[in-house]
Amino acid sequence: MSENRTILVDVVFPCLNEAEALPWVLSRLPEGYRAIVVDNGSTDDSAAVARAAGATVVYESRKGFGAAAHRGLLTATAPVVAFCDADASMDPADLPLVADPVLIDQVDLVLGRRRPTQRGVWPIHARIANFALARLMRRATNLPLHDLGPMRAAHRSALLDLDLRDRRSGYPLEMLLRAHDAEWRIKEVSTPYAPRVGRSKVTGTVRGTITAVNDMSRLLKAHA
Repeated sequence: MSENRTILVDVVFPCLNEAEALPWVLSRLPEGYRAIVVDNGSTDDSAAVARAAGATVVYESRKGFGAAAHRGLLTATAPVVAFCDADASMDPADLPLVADPVLIDQVDLVLGRRRPTQRGVWPIHARIANFALARLMRRATNLPLHDLGPMRAAHRSALLDLDLRDRRSGYPLEMLLRAHDAEWRIKEVSTPYAPRVGRSKVTGTVRGTITAVNDMSRLLKAHA
């Protein structure tokens, strides 16, 4: 990426062993978007692959999705920060769906509702957990939400002001709850969701899903 191009959106990609997916993922960034790949202890060549593709690479030694996501937020300098999985389940070319409404100050936080592009993309145990979580989110916020939205975007300075503390699976939910308490304008949009490359560290396993549910249940209980 040319240093002279105006960066409107920094995209945080929490990353753990995604060397196989990263070349395609990073090649799909729209004009004006910069990739920040946060290596969360990869044992493959993820960092080298990301750097070769032109991404900014930073490291987070503390394990956990929230730890990696927040490190990326602290590294970002663009006015808008987006978050996206690095496993190719979501196409970065779709990032304007969540970032554009923030860039034009139409809303403060946009969540991408996952829409599977084919059968079997979303394991049944993860779909059930997400359905239950969505009901709890609607009850807590009175917003018509259907998904926590792993692809999302918001203003960088406002995100920093939320002072997010969770460093595990509850990070995205804490962001939503604190944004709602701060009376942010929150919107949900549909985003395509495809088969990921490799195995998911969270929804791909029952154990990972249970850990995520426990983290989020704790946050919802504290919020209530």
